[in-house]
Amino acid sequence: MLTLDTQTFIAAAPKGLRAEAAGMSPAEFYDHYCGHAGPIRLSEFAAGHRNAECTATLEFADHLRTVATTGSPVAALTSALYEEGYPVEILQFHQRRTAGGTATFVRCELDGKRGWGAAFADDGAESIVRAMLSGINRLGS
Repeated sequence: MLTLDTQTFIAAAPKGLRAEAAGMSPAEFYDHYCGHAGPIRLSEFAAGHRNAECTATLEFADHLRTVATTGSPVAALTSALYEEGYPVEILQFHQRRTAGGTATFVRCELDGKRGWGAAFADDGAESIVRAMLSGINRLGS
């Protein structure tokens, strides 16, 4: 069962993100960097039999798109988003395993804007997908 300790989650963040978020409460940090509002939503996520397999179904305004990978979720998701009109570039990637799950932090660039997205999940691949979508949604809103 996933247990989010926001202090541990923030402590797992890279130094640059911690500096950017200085003065935010844990709730403000979570709302700002982990928000899921925006043009793209994660409709479904399924981890495969091996750690390197996953399937993510993305919900856009007018359709769904399923992304399946047996390799890097970053590469698969980046390619799928590019094809959907979201030419995102991942500038920094940090992932930390904690006692309660996996924390992932990505610094994205979309249409000349840069910003962080973060997520926490039981599964490392799901954490990556959620962090990327949080960052893209923050930049694309």
